[in-house]
Amino acid sequence: MRSEKSVREGSLEAPTRHPLDWQSEAFYDRQSLNDELERVFDICHGCRRCVSLCDAFPTLFDLVDESDTMEVDGVDKADYHKVADQCYLCDLCYMTKCPYVPPHEWAVDFPHLMLRDKAAQFKEKGTSLRNRVMTSTDTVGKLASIPVVDVTVNALNQNSLFRKTLAGALQVHEQAPLPRYHSDTLRKRYHRSAAELPTALAAGATTGKVALYVTCYGNYNSPELGEDFVKVFHHNHIPIELVPKEQCCGMPKLELGDLQAVARLKQANIPVLSKLVDEGYDLIAPIPSCVLMYKQELPLMFPDDEDVKKVQAAFYDPFEYLWLRHKEGLLNTEFKQALGDISYQVACHLRVQNIGLKTRDVLSLVPDTRIDTIERCSGHDGTYAVKRETHAKSVKIARPVVRKVDEKQPDHFSSDCPMAGNHIAALADSVDRAAHPMTLLRRAYGL
Repeated sequence: MRSEKSVREGSLEAPTRHPLDWQSEAFYDRQSLNDELERVFDICHGCRRCVSLCDAFPTLFDLVDESDTMEVDGVDKADYHKVADQCYLCDLCYMTKCPYVPPHEWAVDFPHLMLRDKAAQFKEKGTSLRNRVMTSTDTVGKLASIPVVDVTVNALNQNSLFRKTLAGALQVHEQAPLPRYHSDTLRKRYHRSAAELPTALAAGATTGKVALYVTCYGNYNSPELGEDFVKVFHHNHIPIELVPKEQCCGMPKLELGDLQAVARLKQANIPVLSKLVDEGYDLIAPIPSCVLMYKQELPLMFPDDEDVKKVQAAFYDPFEYLWLRHKEGLLNTEFKQALGDISYQVACHLRVQNIGLKTRDVLSLVPDTRIDTIERCSGHDGTYAVKRETHAKSVKIARPVVRKVDEKQPDHFSSDCPMAGNHIAALADSVDRAAHPMTLLRRAYGL
């Protein structure tokens, strides 16, 4: 039972995450899961401060308000999954809104409870072909980036008739921006000799030698972004190399509830990354979701795996890394080009890393550069904005960001997440495209 003291005070301590007991049978037990869903839903119903974050909470509150009792006990348990289906694990409710997260006695972890429900649903019913295809980013990337095939895929994705066909066959919304594919992948573009690498210089917590976890998106969809990373890091005398081999980080499969697939990807990636850490490399990735996977989700799924812990300690957001170097006086601040006004949307999976706004801080070093920071969700989530049944909801979530961008009329619009950036740019009237912050930094250096 809730005490008045608990309701009044909430939790004043820093949030803490408990490991996921995903390998136990109890994790998937429907009765146990429904009991916990009912408990947490009752707390959320009495609070409602997260109503503006995403559609999971309005869905829950509508179910409650439209029930016979107008309380959680009046909601059909068969409808609980409707709430989880609207959660895309952005983590903002946990990190920025909920006063009842652990160590509070109520121990509410809404995102991981939704993950548990997704995992139970996946185990009980599996998922659609559309969902399997969309979350198999490695496979799709390899096929779509075959020479000539990439040109065909990109052309079809811009064809209205094909998009309507795709909408009917795979339930992919015809107006959702789809990523382009490149046969000239980053791994093909990345050519260097050892003599071209600057000498590593350790400073503070950093070794000064970086391995870039390219990611599916960075390799197949945005290879030019990887080139920006190489140029900027080398310009700052930080040797940067590509992780020798990799598979998807597992975030798309995590959001689907396919935890066994996440475990298989972990088994493929962690030994490679752990070996690099042993060789003195720090680790970065161009996509915040991939960084978060290694910083938070895999450590919570495998809390006793020493190699996972080792990789977690060595993984950095790229601008977090540059800022750490700046604090040691090792960031080049000789910029050749001002950037003007930037509208900068902070990706959710960057915000919840609890590192502060390091992208903003680094770009603010550029003279005559003004940054309007937008700490609101884009509603994209990798697949949520693309699915036919959730695209309109994604657009609604994105509207506050779009409105702020259009009010600002910036010289540049930027987001650490390329997919979120493209989603917002497609909806905004004042900008044609999104530029990654690393692309803007390279421009400021005149590289």
